[in-house]
Amino acid sequence: MAVRLTGSESEEQQALFQWATLMTGRYPELELLYHVPNGGARNPATAGRLKAEGVKAGVPDVCLPVPRGIYHGLYIEMKVKPNRPTKDQLHWLELLSRQGHKTAVCYSWKEASALLEKYLALQSGEILE
Repeated sequence: MAVRLTGSESEEQQALFQWATLMTGRYPELELLYHVPNGGARNPATAGRLKAEGVKAGVPDVCLPVPRGIYHGLYIEMKVKPNRPTKDQLHWLELLSRQGHKTAVCYSWKEASALLEKYLALQSGEILE
């Protein structure tokens, strides 16, 4: 990995996307993996414009819009310990789960990549525990 990890969520997520790029030969669906840039510090004018454009607090960081098993897609909220999901993030994960998506909180790029591999290996009708 080219990213030197110092423990930030941003670096873990960058490492995950580097891994995904390297693994697209094995899992072509990873080309569809994307980040939802809802977080981060912004000045009030930019924050107001983004909110008007539809940015919503709590939307998970990473999405793979590929159906597998019983799921319509996969959403991942990236965290590093000791950080925990916010109330808004947990709400979004629950809403997405109710709509048939697999959702998870991952605390490292390695945990997220292992989840992605398990998810992509699911056969029709299978679930992830």
